[in-house]
Amino acid sequence: MSETGRKKKRGISYAKWGYLFVLPFLLAYFLFTFYPQVLTIYNSFFENYRDGLTQVGPNFVGFGNYVKLFTPDKSGSIDILKYTGNTIILWLLGAVPQIVVALLLAIFFTSYRLNIKGQQFFKTVIYMPNLIMASAFSMLFYTLFSNVGPVNQVIQAIGWSDVPIDFFARRVTVRSLISLMNFLMWFGNTTILLMAGIMSIDQSLFEAANLDGASSVQTFFRVTLPLLMPILVYTVITAMIGGLQMFDVPQILTNGSGTPNRSSMTLIMYLNNYLGRSKNYGMAGAISVIIFIITGLLSLVVYRSLTKKD
Repeated sequence: MSETGRKKKRGISYAKWGYLFVLPFLLAYFLFTFYPQVLTIYNSFFENYRDGLTQVGPNFVGFGNYVKLFTPDKSGSIDILKYTGNTIILWLLGAVPQIVVALLLAIFFTSYRLNIKGQQFFKTVIYMPNLIMASAFSMLFYTLFSNVGPVNQVIQAIGWSDVPIDFFARRVTVRSLISLMNFLMWFGNTTILLMAGIMSIDQSLFEAANLDGASSVQTFFRVTLPLLMPILVYTVITAMIGGLQMFDVPQILTNGSGTPNRSSMTLIMYLNNYLGRSKNYGMAGAISVIIFIITGLLSLVVYRSLTKKD
């Protein structure tokens, strides 16, 4: 083979194969994610719904759907703002204990000082609630806390109350049950992610801290937490995105009404009302765009709050 031929063979680039392997993902992304997103934004500028058997539109209304969303109703409240507040409160009530408990469990199971045995068993046990469907979880809690459920029977048997307690008629109890279910379903998944993050930290750093006489608390705040921060930021942001998309648990627990007084109505439940009943694609598109903007802004706030320049 000539010298020129050897140089050409030596200079062959295999980068094109990488693009070929990525191509199926890009096609699926543009077909099933990017295109629907663009179509949703497009529909948000049109009046397009069903009124009985009559199809109204599509008629271009510009920002008319957005104006309707932020127009106060007869009582003076703005639904989109109220449901945004409900969603954030429900997320915080479930996510804050979830992150704290998951972080404590992750530290406990990965501690080189305690050297806990059977980590695989504990990982399986704490992850099991995540395998249960949210609908089944909601029906279970609805049965447990109904007026004739086991919880009310125990309360009456002990003598704490002579009549059944209507847990679903009180804002505090409904929100607490929704938050508790979200906590139980997701804390195991969060624990495993944080455990993986801690186990990826170089063990020699913990040994050096131990030799320097650092306490467990000092080791956590000076070694573990700073090095775990990228995983923690990812966990918090993904938990927040999931919280803003909360739907199945409150939908089933309150039969889609967000009782009491719509205090447990979330943004996705509000969106579903337009999609499921009136097929109002214009208003549904506008709500989706607003949810997207809220998610982006809150993700930016969380990211900036939990990260800092070295």
